[in-house]
Amino acid sequence: MLRISKLTDYATLILAQLAWQPGRRFTAAQIAAETGLSAPTVSKLLKQLHRRGLVQSTRGLHGGYLLARPAAEISAAHIIDALEGPIALTECAGSASHCCIETTCLVGRAWQRVTQAIRRSLQDITLLELAGLGGASPGGALSPLDRGLVVAAGQADTRGTQETL
Repeated sequence: MLRISKLTDYATLILAQLAWQPGRRFTAAQIAAETGLSAPTVSKLLKQLHRRGLVQSTRGLHGGYLLARPAAEISAAHIIDALEGPIALTECAGSASHCCIETTCLVGRAWQRVTQAIRRSLQDITLLELAGLGGASPGGALSPLDRGLVVAAGQADTRGTQETL
């Protein structure tokens, strides 16, 4: 089964908390209180996220953590890479493949294509979207979720107009 770890899920929750109030510095204790995660877990994850360049930290009286770049520029792929390493469904799909049957394998190329498709999808989902703050996909186009919401809203407006006529 393909599944992210609990720690990656928790890290996404932490990043979403920071995305909700961009520019505000949060202490680890504040993030723990806001998210319901334990303080040691939050501290551990913030250190990892800082090392991977997803959050900035400042020490001192007015210190704390904030996003290192806008939420729209952080993808689900960035988050997973930071916590779990690069996505590779099979040994041969990774960047440093050491599979002993790679040269004769009949299915390796197909798994590599699947891995690439998953990676592209994860790159298209931003922290802004993960945090429930909407946002457009890279290039300014609406995400599939947002397109569906716009279409649904348009249909609701049309129905309301027809009923009042």
